Amino acid sequence: MQNSWIVTNITIIAESETISNGTVVIKNGVIEKVIKGSWVEEGPVIDGEGMTLLPGFIDVHIHGANGHDVMDATQEAIKGIADKLPEEGTTSFLATTMTQSLENISLAVKNVGEYIVNPSGKAEVIGIHLEGPFISPEKAGAQHPGHIMKPSVEQFQHWQKESHNCIRLVTMAPEVEGGILFISQISESGVVCSIGHTNATFEQANEAVEHGARHVTHLYNQMSGIHHREPGVVGAAFMNPQLMVEMIVDHIHSHSEAVRLAFQNVGPERAILVTDAMRAKCLPEGTYDLGGQDVVVKDGEARLIDHTLAGSILTLDEAVRKMKSLASMSEIALMSSANPAKQIGVYDRKGSISEGKDADLVLMNEEGRIVLTLCRGEIAYDGRGGES
Repeated sequence: MQNSWIVTNITIIAESETISNGTVVIKNGVIEKVIKGSWVEEGPVIDGEGMTLLPGFIDVHIHGANGHDVMDATQEAIKGIADKLPEEGTTSFLATTMTQSLENISLAVKNVGEYIVNPSGKAEVIGIHLEGPFISPEKAGAQHPGHIMKPSVEQFQHWQKESHNCIRLVTMAPEVEGGILFISQISESGVVCSIGHTNATFEQANEAVEHGARHVTHLYNQMSGIHHREPGVVGAAFMNPQLMVEMIVDHIHSHSEAVRLAFQNVGPERAILVTDAMRAKCLPEGTYDLGGQDVVVKDGEARLIDHTLAGSILTLDEAVRKMKSLASMSEIALMSSANPAKQIGVYDRKGSISEGKDADLVLMNEEGRIVLTLCRGEIAYDGRGGES
């Protein structure tokens, strides 16, 4: 496959500056040069006139897409997700699990670990996000309440071993019995603990941060909100600079003004755009499965029978378009690429347009539509023949 290119005549959202007319030289899947102006060396050229080049998006919270789900526990499912995501500009992701039986979670993490060892898809799977089962029954949301359990370091270590040490992020509720001890021990191992599906108080959330929690799962959703006498987890997310904060910017999970409020409080340096997408993404309306429960997809929303939101069908490029009214393109690059890369420890090779990094790149037109996506220098999506 062709993985050496000269991408020229573009605005480049580079790591430390925006280059209004520049060129990126790619050799063997790696960014070799980032240049102001044109480049005269001969080679295969991608002319991006009038377009903007961004680092490939990194989704640290996604369950599925195009009929596939991580909990399917098959190589076909992971490849199916990985092959579809470049259409929305996503070049790498954390395969995200659900609260299911211990056996089903084991099958899922083992399957993802095996896939990472022998990958076959386009977008790169850079680890696992274990969402549940160590959560609060009061804030289960679309997680199956029958499989929720108290935090167990021993059980986590078992899953980590089965996954070939690929679990990078764990969503859990710090207020439940054993929660703080779990955070302390897991954080020391280098895995990021995220506060989510939780009814923790402001003080309990702060205690979690003191013991190593560094992330908040889908801000506002399934967590204690702000009250003037109890700021809750949302207040803790706003107040603790140590926390990176996920946002599902579909204006369904959170009102557009709630997104603005969050952005004003956490800023582009601490926000991470995620989709929390499920298997119905990219498919027609209908009834689909998520974690063993039926989800009805209608009018752009995915909900359980009781109307609880159940993931999303959001694409990351749509989240980017919705953020354009609040943030600059360089700020968006932080939220969609650099911040997630730093959070899960891959910023040395992903997350920004910089010499020596993987050529994970997204070419976007003036309307914010994806025109071309490169995964490690190979064209993974090409919409130049029509609208993406």
